[in-house]
Amino acid sequence: MSHSIPIPVPNFDNAGFWDGCRQRELRVQRCTSCGGVRHPPRPMCPQCNSVEFEWMKTSGRGTIYSFTIVHGPTLPAFQERAPHNVVVVELDEGPYIVSNVVECAPSALRIGARVEVTFSEVSESLTLPLFRLVPD
Repeated sequence: MSHSIPIPVPNFDNAGFWDGCRQRELRVQRCTSCGGVRHPPRPMCPQCNSVEFEWMKTSGRGTIYSFTIVHGPTLPAFQERAPHNVVVVELDEGPYIVSNVVECAPSALRIGARVEVTFSEVSESLTLPLFRLVPD
Protein backbone atom coordinates (compact mmCIF):
# COMPACT_ATOMS: atom_id res chain seq x y z
CA MET A 1 0.00 0.00 0.00
CA SER A 2 1.42 3.37 -1.03
CA HIS A 3 0.91 6.37 1.24
CA SER A 4 1.26 9.92 0.01
CA ILE A 5 3.66 12.18 1.86
CA PRO A 6 2.29 14.98 4.04
CA ILE A 7 2.06 18.20 2.03
CA PRO A 8 3.00 21.55 3.61
CA VAL A 9 0.23 24.12 3.69
CA PRO A 10 1.30 27.67 2.81
CA ASN A 11 0.19 30.42 5.16
CA PHE A 12 0.81 34.17 5.50
CA ASP A 13 4.23 33.65 7.09
CA ASN A 14 5.64 31.08 4.65
CA ALA A 15 3.84 31.76 1.34
CA GLY A 16 6.85 33.71 -0.01
CA PHE A 17 9.09 30.70 0.67
CA TRP A 18 6.81 28.31 -1.25
CA ASP A 19 6.25 30.84 -4.06
CA GLY A 20 10.03 31.10 -4.40
CA CYS A 21 10.42 27.33 -4.57
CA ARG A 22 7.88 27.16 -7.41
CA GLN A 23 10.04 29.74 -9.21
CA ARG A 24 13.16 27.68 -8.43
CA GLU A 25 14.49 30.24 -5.93
CA LEU A 26 15.38 29.45 -2.34
CA ARG A 27 14.12 32.41 -0.31
CA VAL A 28 14.41 33.31 3.36
CA GLN A 29 12.94 36.14 5.39
CA ARG A 30 15.02 39.24 6.08
CA CYS A 31 13.94 41.64 8.83
CA THR A 32 13.57 45.14 7.40
CA SER A 33 14.22 46.65 10.85
CA CYS A 34 17.51 45.02 11.86
CA GLY A 35 18.54 43.09 8.72
CA GLY A 36 18.48 39.70 10.47
CA VAL A 37 18.00 36.73 8.15
CA ARG A 38 15.80 33.88 9.34
CA HIS A 39 14.42 30.47 8.46
CA PRO A 40 12.02 28.81 9.01
CA PRO A 41 9.60 31.62 8.17
CA ARG A 42 7.82 33.15 11.15
CA PRO A 43 5.85 36.26 11.98
CA MET A 44 8.41 38.00 14.19
CA CYS A 45 12.14 38.62 14.06
CA PRO A 46 13.86 36.65 16.86
CA GLN A 47 16.56 39.37 17.12
CA CYS A 48 14.53 42.60 17.41
CA ASN A 49 10.87 41.44 17.60
CA SER A 50 9.87 43.39 14.48
CA VAL A 51 7.04 41.99 12.38
CA GLU A 52 8.32 43.72 9.23
CA PHE A 53 10.19 41.56 6.73
CA GLU A 54 10.97 41.00 3.06
CA TRP A 55 11.81 37.88 1.08
CA MET A 56 15.46 37.50 0.13
CA LYS A 57 16.69 35.17 -2.61
CA THR A 58 19.62 33.10 -1.36
CA SER A 59 22.54 31.68 -3.31
CA GLY A 60 21.06 28.21 -2.73
CA ARG A 61 24.44 27.02 -1.49
CA GLY A 62 25.48 25.86 1.94
CA THR A 63 27.23 23.30 4.11
CA ILE A 64 25.91 20.14 5.72
CA TYR A 65 25.75 20.98 9.43
CA SER A 66 24.25 17.65 10.55
CA PHE A 67 22.54 14.61 9.06
CA THR A 68 21.02 11.25 9.84
CA ILE A 69 20.06 8.21 7.80
CA VAL A 70 16.48 7.11 8.55
CA HIS A 71 16.05 3.34 8.40
CA GLY A 72 12.80 2.90 10.31
CA PRO A 73 10.43 2.52 11.81
CA THR A 74 9.08 5.71 10.31
CA LEU A 75 5.75 7.13 9.21
CA PRO A 76 4.04 4.87 6.65
CA ALA A 77 4.29 7.60 3.98
CA PHE A 78 8.09 7.51 4.22
CA GLN A 79 8.68 3.78 4.83
CA GLU A 80 9.14 2.85 1.16
CA ARG A 81 11.79 5.59 0.88
CA ALA A 82 13.88 4.13 3.71
CA PRO A 83 16.72 4.28 4.09
CA HIS A 84 16.80 8.00 3.32
CA ASN A 85 18.77 10.95 4.59
CA VAL A 86 17.62 14.00 6.50
CA VAL A 87 20.11 16.87 6.55
CA VAL A 88 20.44 20.20 8.27
CA VAL A 89 22.07 22.63 5.84
CA GLU A 90 23.64 25.87 7.02
CA LEU A 91 22.99 28.24 4.15
CA ASP A 92 25.81 30.59 3.14
CA GLU A 93 23.52 33.44 4.22
CA GLY A 94 23.36 32.07 7.79
CA PRO A 95 20.06 30.32 8.48
CA TYR A 96 19.59 26.57 8.66
CA ILE A 97 17.16 24.48 6.60
CA VAL A 98 16.12 20.84 7.00
CA SER A 99 15.92 18.88 3.76
CA ASN A 100 17.34 15.85 1.91
CA VAL A 101 20.38 15.34 -0.30
CA VAL A 102 19.44 13.65 -3.56
CA GLU A 103 21.55 11.59 -5.97
CA CYS A 104 23.84 10.63 -3.10
CA ALA A 105 24.77 7.36 -1.42
CA PRO A 106 24.44 7.53 2.38
CA SER A 107 28.15 6.79 2.72
CA ALA A 108 28.99 9.95 0.72
CA LEU A 109 27.38 12.33 3.24
CA ARG A 110 29.80 14.25 5.45
CA ILE A 111 29.43 17.08 7.91
CA GLY A 112 31.00 20.10 6.24
CA ALA A 113 30.26 18.91 2.70
CA ARG A 114 29.19 21.65 0.32
CA VAL A 115 25.71 21.42 -1.20
CA GLU A 116 23.52 23.37 -3.60
CA VAL A 117 19.76 23.53 -3.90
CA THR A 118 17.77 21.68 -6.51
CA PHE A 119 14.00 21.52 -6.74
CA SER A 120 11.47 18.72 -7.02
CA GLU A 121 7.98 19.46 -8.31
CA VAL A 122 5.59 17.40 -6.18
CA SER A 123 2.44 18.91 -7.70
CA GLU A 124 1.35 22.02 -9.62
CA SER A 125 1.16 23.89 -6.32
CA LEU A 126 4.15 22.44 -4.45
CA THR A 127 7.85 22.39 -5.28
CA LEU A 128 10.25 21.12 -2.61
CA PRO A 129 13.79 22.41 -2.10
CA LEU A 130 16.28 19.54 -1.96
CA PHE A 131 20.07 19.58 -2.11
CA ARG A 132 22.84 17.81 -3.99
CA LEU A 133 26.54 17.58 -3.21
CA VAL A 134 28.80 20.10 -4.92
CA PRO A 135 31.80 18.37 -6.50
CA ASP A 136 35.15 19.26 -4.89
